[in-house]
Parts: sequence; C-alpha cells; structure tokens
Amino acid sequence: MNGVTMRILCVQNDLRTPPGLVGLGMMQAGARLDVIAPHHHWSSLDPRRGTAVPDDPGDYDALLVLGGPMHANNDKDFPPLERTAGLIRQFAALDRPVLGICLGSQLIARAFGARVYPHGMTEVGFRPLDLTGAAATDPLLAGLSPRVHIMQWHEDTFDLPEGADLLMTGPECRNQAFRIGRATYAFQCHFEVTGDIARTWVQTQAEWLARNQPEVMAGFEDSLHRHLPGAARFAATVTERFLGLLR
Repeated sequence: MNGVTMRILCVQNDLRTPPGLVGLGMMQAGARLDVIAPHHHWSSLDPRRGTAVPDDPGDYDALLVLGGPMHANNDKDFPPLERTAGLIRQFAALDRPVLGICLGSQLIARAFGARVYPHGMTEVGFRPLDLTGAAATDPLLAGLSPRVHIMQWHEDTFDLPEGADLLMTGPECRNQAFRIGRATYAFQCHFEVTGDIARTWVQTQAEWLARNQPEVMAGFEDSLHRHLPGAARFAATVTERFLGLLR
C-alpha cells in the first residue's frame, strides 16, 4: 500500500464473534480495522440500533464479514443482512478484497446469487477440512497443509455461486471455502477463533451440547489443545496473504 495505512471495514454480526486472530493479524500488519456491529448497540447511549452498514465502500480497502447465529436470508428480523450483502457486491465490483467467515461466507454466497439453506445438522468443534486441487494454486492457500482441523459452529450451508472455485471441503459439509473473482473469499469455518472465544461458545451452549452433541463437549479441551496451534498458523498465513491482495 506504499506506506499508506490499509483501512479495513469489519462487520461484526454478533458480539460473541469478534475478529479474533484475523483482526489481530491485520492490526499487527499495520492495518486500521474499523469494527461495526449493525445488529447491536455498544452502550446504553443509543439502545435503538447498532452502527449502520454504510451505503458504499467509501475509502475502505477491504471488507471483513464475521459470523453470527442469524440465518443469512432473515432480513425480516435482521434488516442489516441485506445491506451487508449489497456492500459485499460493491466491494467485489471495485476489485477490493472481501473475506467472509461463517455467516459472512453465507452472505457472500447470497450476494452472488447462490442458495443458502439449512444443512440438516449443526457442525460443531474442530473438524477436518481438506484443501481442493484449486487451492494448490490459490493466492491464499497454495502450499498449505492439505488437511487442517478448524473450529466449526454452523447449521446452514450454501451452494457455490456461478464461477466460484471450491477451495476446501469437509466430511459433514462439502462446501467449506470458495473464491469468486480475484479477491472475494468465503470460509465457512471459524479460523479466527482464539482458545478463549471457542471456550466461551462451548460454555455458553453447554446444555445444548450435552443434549445434542455430548461427544463434542467431552472432548473439547483435548481437541482444542491438539488443533488450535495448527488452526492459528492457518489463520496467520491466510490473513497475511489476504492483506497482500489489497491494491
């Protein structure tokens, strides 16, 4: 960026899903990360609404869209989702990089006309993901380990938009990551999580997990210790390479 500070807009769809390792990597690289929470208010000063999704990309160099428990098509209960999908299209049209994680990936799929729908199961925990043949030459994923275990927590999935390259697959959910165009990336998995973020999710949903996926609850700490270091390396590399796409 020739010495000019990179400015990245981050849409945080839920206060429990912060930018984590990705945000840290961006800031360590010198980027300014402006976080907005369109579905929430940060304080009691304005209890009516969160920070509005901007009408256009303005002078932001890239867009980061994070996860959340809402469904990507539920505009009735969460009106900012439609604006976020529109903003994704605008960034892509300007050839400015977009990175979507979990709900963010589903909103990218929606933005480019693909179907987002219930997966029929909730995928939770550090799950094995395989890189595809297309990933071998991808600017973000080339040369990385062909299999990585990354935290998951989602109940919806998506079809691939027309023209998208599938980059990662999983045993329970096939479409795990894709690129569309030069620099719009969608990752279903939560590679941004720290140990504290992942633990908080599991602890706050302990009763649900005990009823529905007790094996995840029982093995979570072991899985975290085995797989978080590799997932963190993946996050650091992907974040660094993503910043390299900024023009």
